[in-house]
Amino acid sequence: MKMLLLAGASLAALAPIADASAQDGRSDPALQDVIVVTGARRAEPALEVEYLIDHPFEGADATSLLARVPGGARLGNGPLSGQAQYRGLFGPRLNVRVDGQNFATGGPNLMDPPFHYVPAPLISALEVDRGVSPVRNGPGLGGGVNAVFKRVDFTDSDEISLGYDVTAQGRSVDDSYGVGGVVGVANNHLRFNVLGAYEEGDDATFPGGLIAGTSFQRAVYGAGAAIKAGTHEFAVDLRSQHTGPTGNAPFPMDIRYFDTDFVRARYEGDYGAATIKAEISFVDVDHAMNNFDLRPAPAAMARRETYASAKTWGGKLSTSVPFADGELRIGGDIEQVERAVEITNPMNPAFFIRNFNDISVDRIGGFAEWSGGQGWLRSEIGVRVDAHDMSAGLAMTGPAVPPGAVGLAGAFNATPREIDDVTVDAVVRLWTQPSAGVSWRASLARKTRVPGYLERYGWLPTNASAGLADGNVYVGDQALVPETAWIAEAGFDYAGARAYFRPTMFVRRIDNYIQGAPYDSTIGVIDTPVEMISAMNGDTTPLVFANVDALLYGIDFDAGVKLVGNWRTDLVGSFVRGERRDIDDYLYRIAPANLTAGLTYEGARWSATLEGKFVAGQSHVSATNSEAMTDGYGLMNLYADFELANGVRLAAGVENIFDKRYEDHLAGYNRIAGSDIAVGDRLPGVGRGVFVRINASR
Repeated sequence: MKMLLLAGASLAALAPIADASAQDGRSDPALQDVIVVTGARRAEPALEVEYLIDHPFEGADATSLLARVPGGARLGNGPLSGQAQYRGLFGPRLNVRVDGQNFATGGPNLMDPPFHYVPAPLISALEVDRGVSPVRNGPGLGGGVNAVFKRVDFTDSDEISLGYDVTAQGRSVDDSYGVGGVVGVANNHLRFNVLGAYEEGDDATFPGGLIAGTSFQRAVYGAGAAIKAGTHEFAVDLRSQHTGPTGNAPFPMDIRYFDTDFVRARYEGDYGAATIKAEISFVDVDHAMNNFDLRPAPAAMARRETYASAKTWGGKLSTSVPFADGELRIGGDIEQVERAVEITNPMNPAFFIRNFNDISVDRIGGFAEWSGGQGWLRSEIGVRVDAHDMSAGLAMTGPAVPPGAVGLAGAFNATPREIDDVTVDAVVRLWTQPSAGVSWRASLARKTRVPGYLERYGWLPTNASAGLADGNVYVGDQALVPETAWIAEAGFDYAGARAYFRPTMFVRRIDNYIQGAPYDSTIGVIDTPVEMISAMNGDTTPLVFANVDALLYGIDFDAGVKLVGNWRTDLVGSFVRGERRDIDDYLYRIAPANLTAGLTYEGARWSATLEGKFVAGQSHVSATNSEAMTDGYGLMNLYADFELANGVRLAAGVENIFDKRYEDHLAGYNRIAGSDIAVGDRLPGVGRGVFVRINASR
């Protein structure tokens, strides 16, 4: 990990950020509450800056980058299905954006979480809100993450110039490779670029054999253009992604395909002292998954192929004006989502279950946010209100569907299936101007999340759980109410001439946290239709999504010291504990305490890092989810970066040098028969492997 604060910390402590983070118009030191992971050099006081080219290539999933920042972790649901976890929250509880765009993913088991759509060769920056996400970014229970794509930007000249940023990389542990990037032209009034990427990999290896169900295939192509006329800018981005056969070992099915299209148009202009921003967007996801292409096929009557779709229409409008020694932003956003899911048996056309039919999830929200201050104290204060409307159409079943499931469909169809919610979020972030290299900061927030369609409308007992991957069967509950988190955080950022240190303590008290709970009080006694069907699917103790009370607390930090000569050391540590407040139990799938330490030698045109990753055992596990404990472990990595020529860099290294066998607590449990890992065992981490990556940019 590399911090620019060690090089000219005093100057950096005063410098505003530009480039990727400036896409939202921010250049105020309030950005010290944001971590930026990027491939471009920046300088900003409380920003942690990592160079992608310097990092070990840990797979095609962009969430592996998030796992390298304080509080960050990756849930390993598959090579392209990893979920972002931040300070114990994951999945739909985080405000995750792809190049600034919010959208609904397609898979009911979240096989395509947002970062599924972020190919490694196209990443320019990964921006992580430290703590809570600002209200202007939309609703979300905790923090937020934005993956910024590469692009050819405007220049300062009338002359058209060529720009490019392309990457090729390979990894031996899964025989994977990836190529991609952007190429385009620009001047000070016009920019245009095309982008593309292709990635493919086989099953990964571990000390013991192959991890079946970890092969993948992904292709992306698109284009972006913008026109700047005076203080006005118009931009359009188009992108298509095809994910081919890709394994999901913790799930009962694998990806057959995702075909997804992204369209977005944006405008920004100045009208006197006011700045207006507007955006419209559309995302269309088509998805198929099955249990027989990438794993041993079951008997004909047990074969399943599920089709899912999601369409998202979005719009945003906001204005910002100077106000009271700061800036006032007022805006609104709207999102309309349509979903459908159908389970089929390709061997029997008469068997089909449209378990999610004509699902509609609409939201309209507005916010007001002020940032500014005088003297030593700065602040950002925001409030947003959202109105949510959710409805479901009639469930449908084919003539070959067993009577029990038909009866459950009829009972579901007899319910109202229309739900309205209103949520209110408020955020206060305070920080001081740097004094003697120290900036103090604190945050207070009330954040909310409405239940998802799966949590409310899941009438059929299945393993679909938005990616929990705990092996349990779930059903939903239309009576669920929104989650409400009360958040407090405090810390400081120190940046000196030879060292930096940025600790943060946090606590999140969550009311009505949505968690699986026993379906009824007679656990293990099969006396309801839901339990009967669940037992037919191999689970005699199904769970129902329920509102419970939870508490998350912890501390995370990063630190570094410039040693003698060209040597330095950098540390990242995270600890989070998740507990139930209503019963004596812990929350499911919480990252264990961990520390990453790197020793780096940095020359004029090259650097080399020896890195140790140390993970504690996790014994605070969820009994409700039948979560297994894991032991601690330590890994060693070695990687180096070389500047071959102006704009050309080569990186190479070895991961898991000692070929250590270990279990990642955030990986799921194997669901593939005939693998070198027993069914039901936790999936192991990958073994020793080498990687190489070359990047050329202009």
